[in-house]
Amino acid sequence: MLKYIKNHMATIDGIEIYPIFSLLLFTVFFAVVTWKVISLRKTEIKKLENTPFD
Repeated sequence: MLKYIKNHMATIDGIEIYPIFSLLLFTVFFAVVTWKVISLRKTEIKKLENTPFD
């Protein structure tokens, strides 16, 4: 089954852009989330850490 899918995908023109786009999208998303977490203020962290108990 996997062999059939692999052979079928190899015949599609332009298919190689999708893995590149996926990796780029993941990298940008990871960088944005990391930047957001690093730039949080202490007051925001204190407010968010008590959210589950409210």
